Amino acid sequence: IDERGLKMLHKFAESNSIYSASYEMDILGNICNVYEGDVNDYWLDSIKHDTSYAPFYPIWILSAYGLVLESKNLGAKQVVDIGSGDGRIAYCAKMIGLQSYGIEIDENLVSLENKISSSTGIDFQPIMADATQFDYTSLGLTQPIFFISGLPEVGEMLANNVISRIMSMPDLKMNSLFVLTGSHVMRKDSRDKSKWGWGQVIDHFNLEVIKTVTLPTYWTLDQPVDTPFIFTRSTV
Repeated sequence: IDERGLKMLHKFAESNSIYSASYEMDILGNICNVYEGDVNDYWLDSIKHDTSYAPFYPIWILSAYGLVLESKNLGAKQVVDIGSGDGRIAYCAKMIGLQSYGIEIDENLVSLENKISSSTGIDFQPIMADATQFDYTSLGLTQPIFFISGLPEVGEMLANNVISRIMSMPDLKMNSLFVLTGSHVMRKDSRDKSKWGWGQVIDHFNLEVIKTVTLPTYWTLDQPVDTPFIFTRSTV
């Protein structure tokens, strides 16, 4: 990451009210800034909506940056973050020159996104909408990649609804990529233990796994290892 990119990531954290403090830490001889904060209020807000299928769990800022770099390498022109939370994936996408949209149902998170966008000067186009009902043709997408929030089972309903909606649009069906957030650790009672917890969804929609990127993040206490992000596309 270059100096400008790193500066813009710091600017995101400094403009984000989730973070309340920061400190320096030496990691393998590199002096790093660590940001700490509390997402509890936003987490509670995010689950109050009838059609909110995945609670707000932000990934690491650097992980978001890594994901959009991979998206660009795979040829994506637009990033659509479904359940965008505080907008970090859409922010990073815009930062590296991709067109980006953050679709979020919770008004408080969208308000936070707008504040971050205004403060940083990075317009990643937050949209307050129900992603399962949104008209994606209105965005004029050509080669989009859709990031769908939620771990296996938790985000299954959101993924099913959004992917089904995109697949019903011929112009988008063959040009879209979908990124699912998987797990390397399966609970004993997990319904689907295949393909990082997304095997049934991947098979149902005839998706092909083209890349899996494992990055550090921290979703819940039952996720002790890094998180696999599964890049897929339609095969029909």
